Amino acid sequence: MRDMLVIGGGINGAGIARDAAGRGLSVALVEKDDLAQHTSSASTKLVHGGLRYLEQYEFRLVRESLAEREVLLANAPHIVWPLRFVLPHHAGLRPRWMLRAGLFLYDHIGGRRTLAGSSAVSLDDGVLQDRFRHGFAYSDCWVEDARLVVLNAIDARERGAAVLTRTAVTGLERHADRWVASLSDGGRIEARAAVNAAGPWVDDIAALATQGRAAQRVRLVKGSHIVVPRKHERDHAYIFQHTDGRVVFALPYQHAFTLIGTTDIPFDGNRDRVEISREELTYLCAAASEYFREPVCEADVVSTYAGVRPLYDDHAASSSTVTRDYVLEIDANEGAPLLNIYGGKITTYRKLAEHALEQLAPHLATGPAWTRHVPLPGGDMADGFERFVTALWAARPWLPASMARRLARAYGTRCTAIFGKATSLGDLGQHFGGDLYEAELYYLREAEFARSAEDVLWRRSKLGLHLPAATAGAIEAWFAAT
Repeated sequence: MRDMLVIGGGINGAGIARDAAGRGLSVALVEKDDLAQHTSSASTKLVHGGLRYLEQYEFRLVRESLAEREVLLANAPHIVWPLRFVLPHHAGLRPRWMLRAGLFLYDHIGGRRTLAGSSAVSLDDGVLQDRFRHGFAYSDCWVEDARLVVLNAIDARERGAAVLTRTAVTGLERHADRWVASLSDGGRIEARAAVNAAGPWVDDIAALATQGRAAQRVRLVKGSHIVVPRKHERDHAYIFQHTDGRVVFALPYQHAFTLIGTTDIPFDGNRDRVEISREELTYLCAAASEYFREPVCEADVVSTYAGVRPLYDDHAASSSTVTRDYVLEIDANEGAPLLNIYGGKITTYRKLAEHALEQLAPHLATGPAWTRHVPLPGGDMADGFERFVTALWAARPWLPASMARRLARAYGTRCTAIFGKATSLGDLGQHFGGDLYEAELYYLREAEFARSAEDVLWRRSKLGLHLPAATAGAIEAWFAAT
């Protein structure tokens, strides 16, 4: 019998499984698809406090998010790094004093330690339209969202958790002292407690656990993004105010591209297949074109993605104002405990996991919290990321510099497992194009739960943006043959 069954392999489920396993609990994590296949790989790729949440008086969420930003930056320096944002002042929208006051609060509410504070800036680099002459700059962080999920799952497994991907929970039977879960592969798991971290499917799992008696708590909101060729050469991002009160980000992405998003629209479609709509595509192009000197046209779009945010339904009037904070609801009145997870942000996943374990502490013998100061796999870089890359390349001068940096960014100190005893690129096996070799596929399959070309090209990496479409077929053939 396990202590805990975690249902859902997104960031919340993986984070809870890691935390619980590190406290000495016996854990099983079950995910019906690939890790981070849905919401957790469809974010805007930011670890941030949420500047606009201040307008909604979400001070607790902003404070916690800003503090966690520093924690993640320290514990995962390979996949989380500082990013400077430029906020142009739009004369017809929020006044300059309001922006300045909001950024002052943003600088001080969360105990900022390492990131640069906000400042006024002049906008004269020719990237934006001439009417945008002044603005502000502030700091947040970038994150490789799907990789953050995978690293938590890896650590959970290394601490004793069973991680079952492509395995759905088809039945949940409650007893006084345990849950019995039926799985799509014919297996069963017994556990003293269950955690429902199924994201967009959280209400479905709650209904399965209660024979349909659970109330519907989740509000599904779709967010979509577009990818276009790089709009400017500098490393900073832009945050654009839109006339509808929302903001749109324009972020440097994968060296050659700009990522633009996001939208906020109600969603009631197929949760397994979420796609950008024509209206969202037009909206994002128009919002960016309001600021960039060179308009963003639909013909410029090279890729898109969309995901569904499973927000707690607080009955807000619009999708943009519904809370982004998380809500944990424990049900222990009729037998073994069930903890339902609603909402949450990538930035605060670690604190959410701690709070989840606090909720379950009366029912399970858990150890103390521990994740705050422990690096994620590959994040143990005593001298920082740049020195690690320099040393990695110096030790393997046969590696192209760009390849060394990409692998260091993706895998941190664990990238050395890919190389093994290789002394040349030829020792890395079959070449799939770009800097992708067979040795990396072996690592992804054995260490990172990858089972398909999509796992490799779009979640464990974003090589799908850089390699020919035919590469996917070659990778699928490799998985089938090995």
